[in-house]
Amino acid sequence: MTFWDLFWLFFILASLQPVMRQRMLEMARMRAIRALERKRGSRVIAMIHRQETFSFLGIPLARFIDIHDSEQVLRAIKLTDPKVPIDLILHTPGGLVLAAGQIAKAIKRHPAKVTVFVPHYAMSGGTLIALAADEIVMDPNAVLGPVDPQLGQWPAASILRVVEQKDPNEVEDQTLILADVGRKAIDQVKALVVELLEGKMPQDKAEALAEKLATGTWTHDYPIFAEEAKALGLPVSTEMPPEVYQLMSLYPQPGQLRPSVQYIPTPYHLPNRGNHNLVSAWLSRFMPRV
Repeated sequence: MTFWDLFWLFFILASLQPVMRQRMLEMARMRAIRALERKRGSRVIAMIHRQETFSFLGIPLARFIDIHDSEQVLRAIKLTDPKVPIDLILHTPGGLVLAAGQIAKAIKRHPAKVTVFVPHYAMSGGTLIALAADEIVMDPNAVLGPVDPQLGQWPAASILRVVEQKDPNEVEDQTLILADVGRKAIDQVKALVVELLEGKMPQDKAEALAEKLATGTWTHDYPIFAEEAKALGLPVSTEMPPEVYQLMSLYPQPGQLRPSVQYIPTPYHLPNRGNHNLVSAWLSRFMPRV
């Protein structure tokens, strides 16, 4: 075997390595999903938007709720018996109202119990989907967010306020058009929120919550923690199964030359007094010395 034979063999193996690694990761995810399904007797659907290392030309791509997601989720719900519960694991910054609304309505129509798990965050369109669930399970530090529509880079509610505060003769036609679209978008999202909350709270409370979530009460990235979500009347629990965290660990962010967060990935517990010195001595082996 010549040097060039070895070179091309190495080149082929190096090219296949990312594909093989991604395939093994996909298999590990399927095993984790199946384990959670067996434990809970449900259909598990994961919609996790993270930048993947395996992406276009090695460049991580931003992920958000789009039509492809809604098609996939609707297909999964269609394949689920009406008597089988659904567990939806959400990790998303939001996305298209159309796609999120499709998923939310499909969840609302499913006869069996639907539980949405939010291990870290489900903002904007993710919150819209969560509102359709029978139960929202959040990590104590996880967050939901407002569902006020965004037109390009501007909140629809802010565009309306600008038009209200200025003389219409001093406002550009494009801004007036955006204000008209924004008003319609807010009304549509409010109506959708009220529809999704039907049966979970009285009509007047649903309308008040829709007003608060969809009309720019807060900034679009305002974090709604579990305590506030409960106070708003949402069916929130913080009993997160450990299997959900294990599944999230199989969706790593792209590797970097220098990781921004580091820790020893082992559970730490407060040691008993009897073996305190032994544990301290063991941990000290990993501490830097000078």
